[in-house]
Amino acid sequence: MHRHPKESAKSAGTNGPPNAVSSLQLNWSAGDWSVVTAQHVVSPLIKKQRSRLTEATNQSSKQSTPLCSAPLPSARTTPALRAMSRLDSTSLLLSPLPPPSTKPTTLRRLLCVVSSTLAALGASLSLLLLVVHSAPAPRPLPNYGSLFLSLASNDTAALHLRALTLHPHVAGTRANSLTAAYVRDTFSSLSIPVHITPYSVLLSYPVERSLSLTVPGRATTANFALSQETYPNDPYASATAEVIPTFYAYSASGSVSAEAVYANYGREEDFAYLASRGVDVAGKVALTRYGRIHCEDIVHNARVAGAAAAVVYTDPLQYGGAPGEAWFPNSRWLPPTGVQVGSLFRGVGDPTTPMWASSEGCERMSLEEAMATDDMPGIPALPVSARDAEEIHRALGGDVAPADWQGREGSPGYRLGPGPAILNLTYTGNDTMATIENVFAVIEGEEEPDRYVILGNHRDAWTFGASDPNSGTAAMIELAQRLSVLQKQGWGPRRTIILCSWDAEEYGLTGSTEWVEENREMLSSRAVAYLNVDVSVVGPVFRPAATPQLDELFQETMKSVQDPDNSSQTVYDSWVKSNISPLIGRLGDGGSDFSAFVQHVGIPSTSMVFGEGPGYPVYHSLYDDFVWMEKFGDPGFRRHAAAASIWGMMALRLADEEILPFNYMSYTIELEAYTKVVENEVRGTAISCSPLYNAIKALKTAATKVNGERKEFQRQLLSNQLSKDSLKIRALNDRLMQAERAFTNREGLFKQEWFKHLVYGPSEQNDWESASYPGVGNAIASAKSDNTTESWKFVQHEIHRVARAITQASVVLTGSLT
Repeated sequence: MHRHPKESAKSAGTNGPPNAVSSLQLNWSAGDWSVVTAQHVVSPLIKKQRSRLTEATNQSSKQSTPLCSAPLPSARTTPALRAMSRLDSTSLLLSPLPPPSTKPTTLRRLLCVVSSTLAALGASLSLLLLVVHSAPAPRPLPNYGSLFLSLASNDTAALHLRALTLHPHVAGTRANSLTAAYVRDTFSSLSIPVHITPYSVLLSYPVERSLSLTVPGRATTANFALSQETYPNDPYASATAEVIPTFYAYSASGSVSAEAVYANYGREEDFAYLASRGVDVAGKVALTRYGRIHCEDIVHNARVAGAAAAVVYTDPLQYGGAPGEAWFPNSRWLPPTGVQVGSLFRGVGDPTTPMWASSEGCERMSLEEAMATDDMPGIPALPVSARDAEEIHRALGGDVAPADWQGREGSPGYRLGPGPAILNLTYTGNDTMATIENVFAVIEGEEEPDRYVILGNHRDAWTFGASDPNSGTAAMIELAQRLSVLQKQGWGPRRTIILCSWDAEEYGLTGSTEWVEENREMLSSRAVAYLNVDVSVVGPVFRPAATPQLDELFQETMKSVQDPDNSSQTVYDSWVKSNISPLIGRLGDGGSDFSAFVQHVGIPSTSMVFGEGPGYPVYHSLYDDFVWMEKFGDPGFRRHAAAASIWGMMALRLADEEILPFNYMSYTIELEAYTKVVENEVRGTAISCSPLYNAIKALKTAATKVNGERKEFQRQLLSNQLSKDSLKIRALNDRLMQAERAFTNREGLFKQEWFKHLVYGPSEQNDWESASYPGVGNAIASAKSDNTTESWKFVQHEIHRVARAITQASVVLTGSLT
């Protein structure tokens, strides 16, 4: 996500470390504001791939996936790539794009016709059902599905990933516009209709930042470089000058000089502990570390606790491996100078258009109004490296921090403060309107063109983005190339498939949110499902996530794809073996572009990644480049090909099967588990969970009924007793689609109105934590804190609200009026 340029010591001054900057001032609003327009051409690179893939269709046996040996793409490949290769540091790459033209485009009028959405994503990993439900067995794998799998190409994914990550490409800059052109040209070369939809949104860039440490009695001041060092023979060394300086988007501008206080992970409970120990945070600089919640929530909690500023670092305990272990480029771990950047905006979408789309001529909040909302941090903040944080820790006094607040073995003993260390922090940002560009490729359905299976990945990155997000972009292009081959063999989807390359996800899911808000009503009535891939690969072990009615589809798809790390088994086999219990995650957090689809509109959705754990060490740092991916994330790029296979096979089944492969019995088991958790939380109070249990019972009856209908319709189709274009099938599919919408509520969650989904949504305290029944959970937390009659009454109200939504889902599934 964000990152800071590596300029040489010569250009930075005489005292900085090699390839670092001690105090950088840049005018990010200056420079060339022109947009490079790449022509629609078929590059030699793509021609070669198309030829290879076409030849593959004639092979009788399944194609193997050779190791990647593709050279670095030539600057002659496409106009977009040629322009990317010519970019210099600040004048082109880092200049925000101007607002889009006021002239509406025909394609935009055709595709972007929907407005705002409903649905809130909650979280909780849950046991995947390994039992057999009453739903019909999946039909045999179609020939086109077999052909799709046979076209797997790891070298194709590697080639495109390398091309996309030659330069850093932050949202709103000319460099990222060139990646949009690259994706557009690639889709166009495959004969897939493609267009770009721009939006003018509020983005944020650094102008000046500095941080120094003074200690009373010491004669010297430590001036921190706020940089990330390159390493010997780094192939990206020349491009690091183009990397945006380490910063937090939307940080308040200002200067603070105050004592430091160590606040652990920056959670509410961490600041509560400091208060219990008599450590005053008011007016201080809160020193915190990543590891439990995301940066926007850390800084928000620091502001609420009274801190004047915040500093957040990547602790080697989470990101540095074992003591004495090597770091990148010699291992996967983050170097001591690595810095994780990010956005401090706690909302979603364009901050100037909350709850509505940033369409041409729309109503907008002023810049001052947008920056003054509670979703903004309100205080200056900076991300720093472990090396800089260690020096601050050594200068802190006060009580020794608890054992679970300490670093790894060999770290200095962490103390709470305050002081005697004094941090002098200055930040000046440029919060400005800039252009972002979503790219869409549309394969129109032949029988139901008004039903959409939507696949999405964001394209913008804080730095080079090899893992986040362009491993997903490369998988999408690989998937698109296979679909193109299928088309040439006579295939056409029953329903429309839309491939989406989102922009400005890193700033606050901005590109996807604006498009969903603009097309909300049409998506609500026509979207079958949304299949999201953010990071597709950061290591071994497959981790799926979905709304529960898609659990079976995920499970069956994994059984059809060979494991990229063990050819003797499927992805499903390795997934089961890697878990004590097979887990499918839930989409309740606000961490990626599925948010608008699930949590705002209520569209059945999935997400997935190859990689253990919740993150990876070089996340949002300078070192998330092609070298890291090639050496540690996916040597051989077989995982990229497998990700494309799973993603594409799910899309094919959703787009082609006459009866949608949804099973709501999974939902009922999930809801029963969530209700038991609530029951335990309110034990000893007058709160009743009976409304929830009664509603779930009705949903189970409805799910059993609709599964029976699916089974009978499938039998009739196989025996030619029912036409494939029967209105009965259309009506059944509409019920399966729309039942998820019923879990939303137009009023949204309390204090989180944009999130409409009452079953899945982010925690109020942690946007990256998935919550089940998020409104109920927030109400219980408030009631336990306030312990008033009214607060507990509100808990019961939230329980009834969720029960009503579950009941509505039952009514939709049965398809009968009461």
